[in-house]
Amino acid sequence: MRVIVTRPQRESQDWVRELSAAGLPAQALPLIDIRSAPEPAALAHAWQQLAAAAYAGVMFVSANAVAGFFASNKALGGVFAEGAAIKTRAWSPGPGTTKALLRAGVAPERIDAPASDAAQFDSEALWQVVGPQVQPGDRVLIVRGGDAQSADTGVGSGRDWLARRLAEAGATADFVVAYQRARPQFDAAQQQLAAEAAADGSVWLFSSSEAVHNLLACLPSQSWRAARAVATHPRIAAAARQAGFGVVCESRPALADIKASIESMQ
Repeated sequence: MRVIVTRPQRESQDWVRELSAAGLPAQALPLIDIRSAPEPAALAHAWQQLAAAAYAGVMFVSANAVAGFFASNKALGGVFAEGAAIKTRAWSPGPGTTKALLRAGVAPERIDAPASDAAQFDSEALWQVVGPQVQPGDRVLIVRGGDAQSADTGVGSGRDWLARRLAEAGATADFVVAYQRARPQFDAAQQQLAAEAAADGSVWLFSSSEAVHNLLACLPSQSWRAARAVATHPRIAAAARQAGFGVVCESRPALADIKASIESMQ
C-alpha cells in the first residue's frame, strides 16, 4: 500500500525514509512549496527585540518557521543556547518543530512542548504547557509562515487561537513571517502520480489543511471518491472529507500511530 507524503520537500524526504523503514512504501508529493521570507527587515527587528530580552517566549508554528527564523540570523542563534544570559523560552507545538529547534542549537531545557504522548500536537496542547507560566505584561513572539500567492490576512486557526489565550492572560502577541508558503506547480510526472493515487488504493498523508486545498487546486476536475487519506488533526480530516475523499482516518502525527492508521485500512 503506497503512502503519498504531502509535506513540504524537506519534511517529505524524512517521512518517506521513516515510513519505508517501517515497511510502508512511500513517495513524496509535496503540496506546499517553502520560499524565503518576504520582509528580511521584519525578521531583523524581531531578532533585535529578542536580543534585548523583550520576549518571555517565542512560539514557532512549524519546523519551517524554525529553519527560516534561525537562517535569518545565525550570529544571534546562541540566545537559546545552554547557559545564555537571555532566558526566553522556545515554544513548540509538536515533535517535528522540537527536532528543528534542537538542530538549530536550542538547548533542550529551553523548549516548552506538549508531552510526547499528548493526544494532539497543536496550539491547544501547547497552551496546556505554557499557559501557567504566562504573566500579565509578557510579550510573546509568534514565528509563522505567510502566503506567497494571495493577500496574507495573518490569521491562522492555531496561532490566532493562541494569541487570544495570551490576550486573555494579559500578555501581548507579536508576529513575524519567517517563510512563505506557495502552491506547487506540478510537472507531468507529478500530475500523473496524483491522478493515479486518487484511485489506486494509495493512502494520502495530510499534515495540513492547506495541502488538501492545494491538491484540489492542482487537479480541479479530479474525483476523490475512491481516494483514502490519513490526517494528523481533526481540522485536517474535516478538510479532506469536504474535498470528497472517500475514506479519511484521523491519527496522531507520530510514526507509530500513522503506521497503525494506514495498516488499519488494509
